[in-house]
Amino acid sequence: MSSWNSVGMEVLYQVLGWVAFFAWSFSFYPQVFLNFKRKSVVGLNFDFLVLNLTKHSSYLVYNAALFFSPFIQRQYHETYGDKEMIPVAANDVAFSVHAVALTAFTLFQVFIYERGNQKISKVCISITAIVWTAAIVCLIVAWPKSNWLWLIDVFNSIQVGMTAIKYIPQAVMNFRRKSTIGWSIGNILLDLTGGVLNFGQMGVQSIDQHTLVNFYGNIGKTLLSLEVVFFDILFIIQHYVLYPVKRDENAANGYPILPTEAKHVAAA
Repeated sequence: MSSWNSVGMEVLYQVLGWVAFFAWSFSFYPQVFLNFKRKSVVGLNFDFLVLNLTKHSSYLVYNAALFFSPFIQRQYHETYGDKEMIPVAANDVAFSVHAVALTAFTLFQVFIYERGNQKISKVCISITAIVWTAAIVCLIVAWPKSNWLWLIDVFNSIQVGMTAIKYIPQAVMNFRRKSTIGWSIGNILLDLTGGVLNFGQMGVQSIDQHTLVNFYGNIGKTLLSLEVVFFDILFIIQHYVLYPVKRDENAANGYPILPTEAKHVAAA
């Protein structure tokens, strides 16, 4: 069985992992608090939330199964070698559980706060339905031969795919509105921090083990970090460079609003 070669590297791995966990976990709260204070979700794209829930649910299945199941861990070692460490840590599982809960709560806010004329698109509904139907089909295929490692890799692929597309609706919405109002930049800054630290955690494991297997053995985690960094940088450019926020005396509860949104806030 695999083990750490350096105690220092193991400690650094754990520290980076848990700091990334807290950064990513706290990244959900700025949006929740912003929605609460504005009593509005205008400016927050609903397709993003639905795709994000699918992404985190899939990632939870992968992380929990690989971390807790000795049978799947054995299949992993048979595939990648007995000396390879399981590429999922306790903080990965904790993050996934928290992410599903907070994303679901943010979706709940959509139903109780002012949302203007925004709604979930038919394209998003279709994508979500297709993804979960495919997941069920894969479960049926994997069941007879207990190909559970293959199945959780499917869920890992789903979360990578969802990460690749989930930000697009929000980025396009910001572009069309020429504003990021209603979309919390605090979420993005913490998300970027988590992505960088998560990638660093994997690098520490590779250095200690003298192998890159943990990068392609858990390709979902690798691509997740890269995708997060790319889109977060895009949102930072949108917020601070392309559509900088201008506060004015009509700002509701200390948060600036667009003139077109003023009637929604007043009604709330």
